[in-house]
Amino acid sequence: MSQFPAATRLRFVLVGTQHPGNMGAAARALKTMGLHRMVLVAPEKPLDEEAFRRSAGAEDVLCDAPVVATLAEAVADCTLVLGCTARARRVQLEEYLPSDAAARAVAKAGEGAEVALVFGRERTGLTNEELQLCHAAVHIPSDPAFSSLNLAAAVQVLAYETRMQLLGAQPAAEAEPADVREPVASHEQMESFFAQLGDTLDEIDFHKGRAPESAMRKLRRLFLRGEPTEQEVRLLRGILADTQRMARLARENGTEG
Repeated sequence: MSQFPAATRLRFVLVGTQHPGNMGAAARALKTMGLHRMVLVAPEKPLDEEAFRRSAGAEDVLCDAPVVATLAEAVADCTLVLGCTARARRVQLEEYLPSDAAARAVAKAGEGAEVALVFGRERTGLTNEELQLCHAAVHIPSDPAFSSLNLAAAVQVLAYETRMQLLGAQPAAEAEPADVREPVASHEQMESFFAQLGDTLDEIDFHKGRAPESAMRKLRRLFLRGEPTEQEVRLLRGILADTQRMARLARENGTEG
């Protein structure tokens, strides 16, 4: 168990890892920094002897790491998801340096929220669809002439920056109850809202024949940046439900006429 309460709400998520040894090395990187929560999303191969050998004493981190099928499942209860990416993608996200990402992650975890730091595949990183599930991106400013960074090394960089933030956090802030603001909506709640928002925009013909992807990307960024609470999301979904009901009534009346 970590000496820092906020650390218990921080998880490092490895997506589609191709080499079991890298999962072991990542576990070692976490444990050396006093972090213990790792989640494995659809690894290409199961944990094996090499994974445990490269964990070098962090076997407990490996054994405790749940294995899930999708990134959405891995971060469903999180209110902050930060995706580590090596290059610019079509998905436009606010971008942090590792130190800034760690500061935001620790601050959010200190408020009682669940936080995920997400790492992609060794060769291809995170897909655009997976980055779409993140609130912001993290970029390690490696040398452009030799930018290749091993997965475990990337985890080590973020784990180190996270530990530095934890060491600098005031104990009083850790113990302070998070009752100033209502709970921020979880990742799962936000994804359900976005699904209903997309359906509603289709029902009212908002896109007028245009591809909906661009508008939805902008709307996702808008709402994720605002960090709505659970109650606010319920209010928004109620508005959408009434909008959908009125759209159905309009279509029915139009058919009858």
